[in-house]
Amino acid sequence: MFGGSSAPKPVELGANVPVISVSQVWKTNIGKVQSIVLEPRVIGDTVIVASDAGEVVSFNAGTGAATWRVNLGTPLSAGVGSDGRWSSVVSKRNELIAIEGGRELWRKQLPIQVFTAPLVAGNRIFVLAADRSVYAYDAATGQRIWVQQRPGEALVLRQQGVLMAMDNTLVTGLAGRLVGFNPDDGSIRWEAPLASPRGTNDVERLVEIAGRTSRIGGSLCARAFQTSVGCIDMDRGAVAWTQTAAGSEGVDGDENAVYGVESNGTVLAWRRADGVKMWSSDRLRYRHLTAPLVLGRSVVIGESTGDVHMLSRENAAPLNRLSTDKSGIAAAPVAAAGTLVVVTRDGGIFGFRPQ
Repeated sequence: MFGGSSAPKPVELGANVPVISVSQVWKTNIGKVQSIVLEPRVIGDTVIVASDAGEVVSFNAGTGAATWRVNLGTPLSAGVGSDGRWSSVVSKRNELIAIEGGRELWRKQLPIQVFTAPLVAGNRIFVLAADRSVYAYDAATGQRIWVQQRPGEALVLRQQGVLMAMDNTLVTGLAGRLVGFNPDDGSIRWEAPLASPRGTNDVERLVEIAGRTSRIGGSLCARAFQTSVGCIDMDRGAVAWTQTAAGSEGVDGDENAVYGVESNGTVLAWRRADGVKMWSSDRLRYRHLTAPLVLGRSVVIGESTGDVHMLSRENAAPLNRLSTDKSGIAAAPVAAAGTLVVVTRDGGIFGFRPQ
């Protein structure tokens, strides 16, 4: 056909031959999760999830039973952050909303959109805005403590960024850098570049730090959107290594390796110590995949079909393939209370457990 070409056909999966026995032990539901930038939050045995329409649910990962549920009555753009006492989301009206014990505590208007789940830590709620400004609020009262504003870029990713606590340092992803802030006053302690903007237009120069990260001791590893994967030495705030990589989702890892998914569905493992490639697998090539989760001997990856793939950490050999409701996995899988938890676009929340 003139002027067009069909998309590459995904590699055939073949029959599922379970090497690890896994069963679905519970299922529950929340509203649709199709437009919100979702990151299910794990606190001990509890997982907290939000829907597009503003429903936030805390449930026990072992049983699937809800511990509390609140409907905020407004569509959300990002969630969920929590420390177990306070939880927080951001509405499409740019409202930062705090929740305590299943009830709304307060709302504060933000000046710009947010696509990254707030971080709740040290009795504070931290926000990474779309223009890369960072805000700190008192979790109990909603009083703003400080704001750190950075030069904005023309384009930003409408997906989960990096906002996390590392000991007594607030770590964010700003452009192609991981940046360590003093959480008390917003001053910058260190910056570690994983990628630098290149190209002649705004799209080519987009180098956001994307999504899930992997921390083992003082080693923090992350992905720069469509540019690289790398690790930094937290003690020195310095880059340990970077490798060229063309993915858009975050990474996960263990003591030996860092695992990631390229945009074409290739799954890769890099040696954590120095970034040397350990293996590469085309088993899921041309499939739309989530960031990985390291769980036991497996690397767990969700797919837009609703399937959940369990691959061997050693060589990406298939260990099992789990089915949900076929609406697509909405966010990278999480684990708590010995249970693998996945959330689908239609709002299904599934609990799977190895036998």
